[in-house]
Amino acid sequence: MAEVINMPRLSDTMEEGVVAKWLKKKGDKVEEGDILAEIETDKATMEFESFYEGTLLHIGIEEGETAPVDTLLAIIGEEGEDISDLIKEGGKSSDDKSDDNEEKKDKEEASSASQEEESEDSDDGEIPEGVEIITMPRLSDTMEEGTVASWIKKEGDKVEEGDILAEIETDKATMEFESFYDGTLLKIGIQEGETAKVDSLLAIIGPEGTDVSGINVEGKSKKKSSEKEEKSSDKKEDKKTDDKAGTPEKSQTKKDGGRIFASPLAKKMAEEKGIDLADVDGSGENGRIVKKDIESYQPSEQPAKGAEAPQEEKAAAQPQPYVPAGEESFEEVKNSQMRKTIARRLGESKFNAPHYYLTIEIDMENAMASRKQINEMPDIKVSFNDMVIKASAMALRKHPQVNSQWTGETTKIAKHIHMGVAVAVEEGLLVPVLRFADQMSLTQIGGNVKGLAGKARNKKLQPNEMEGSTFTVSNLGMFGITEFTSIINQPNSAILSVGTIVEKPVVKNGEIVVGHTMKVTLACDHRTVDGATGAAFLETLRTYIENPVTMLA
Repeated sequence: MAEVINMPRLSDTMEEGVVAKWLKKKGDKVEEGDILAEIETDKATMEFESFYEGTLLHIGIEEGETAPVDTLLAIIGEEGEDISDLIKEGGKSSDDKSDDNEEKKDKEEASSASQEEESEDSDDGEIPEGVEIITMPRLSDTMEEGTVASWIKKEGDKVEEGDILAEIETDKATMEFESFYDGTLLKIGIQEGETAKVDSLLAIIGPEGTDVSGINVEGKSKKKSSEKEEKSSDKKEDKKTDDKAGTPEKSQTKKDGGRIFASPLAKKMAEEKGIDLADVDGSGENGRIVKKDIESYQPSEQPAKGAEAPQEEKAAAQPQPYVPAGEESFEEVKNSQMRKTIARRLGESKFNAPHYYLTIEIDMENAMASRKQINEMPDIKVSFNDMVIKASAMALRKHPQVNSQWTGETTKIAKHIHMGVAVAVEEGLLVPVLRFADQMSLTQIGGNVKGLAGKARNKKLQPNEMEGSTFTVSNLGMFGITEFTSIINQPNSAILSVGTIVEKPVVKNGEIVVGHTMKVTLACDHRTVDGATGAAFLETLRTYIENPVTMLA
């Protein structure tokens, strides 16, 4: 009997995965324990093995494709076995099929009822000839809804193409919205001060006296209106072109025959400056010509129609403004599963946990001297980061409130100390975990950090190696960063940001001397760690780092 294999959940936060590579092909024999594929999760690329024996009959997700957890990944069974029903049902079991059939039946019943309602209302959904439906426009690339700040026209007013209908407040600015049609404003759908989503009914324009009370603007009539809008626009465009054929300085069509869209102010400025709008490229929505396009417009060189003044005289008489030359472009890079998860989890932490920050400056003279002596010993290398991790772990033992988690109903104070160590990788940031770091020596910490960081950069970290941290250290000192703040790695209550060691004048025994200092910043979740608690933790941390011998006791 064929076995269905779905996209597995390979980490606690995994919601979808990418098939990085198939190690078996359709038709290959598969033994239990064989590696089927490499799957990229939100944290690492992992090998996925088979728990079944048989022939690989079907591959549901190709290399490079992304799919949610539990999507049909593969089917293994006996060679020649008919699996068409499993593929058709997406690999679902008989119970799943039964549930789907019931759901399908419910949907069919709902659809039938909906069709009956539409049938009853079909006569009301027709749009009278000559009537144009205007919806809330998308006036910026991020606009999802708009507010009518004021109506310039009122119901019953005559409207001509180009007239300002209303002022609409978007997410970025308040903008004038003009009409593209002639007629009478028959209906206002959104009153002043009201907010509505893009494509909601804004207004209806048509012949005076037309009854628009029965128009169904919510459904299929919208589509019809859109089609009529295009046809009507084309007809009006042709008519206006014929009417104005003798006035090229006020062209209403572009040189390629397309319609010109321009704001009233732009039209007025163009008329005053004698600029043909057909020669101007618009930078507004849908190529609309706006004020700045007229201001920055430079006529191209035209063939001489008579005697021309010398170039030097022309340049002196009419200096041209400098217009930067270049091409605007973007490169779209598909976000990896890791990048998506980092964005989601950091956003949740920053917006849910009330962060505050405490910064201290640490004298590093003794630490530098101690590290030099330790590293002179054979086969031993200790970094400043190792010393910070060790000092943090020991300070947490004295200030357990910082080693906590907020759960809403309770605050969980961890009795163990698992240090998360932030590691930068090509696609973002990973946080491998040093378990029971307070019990490790400096050399043990250094060896473990080095090994975990290497696995992180090679995408070989296992999920259990990135779970369970109670406190996190992030160090950017190696990049020359003197001071920074970090976002707390949930569910931790705090994260320590470590800067570089700086050589600077310091005061010792009443004299200014050359010293070495390092700034560290503690980001705390105010729900669990009060300011005094965070300050006490930093004071203990400073004592350990400034006196490294205390960490060896």
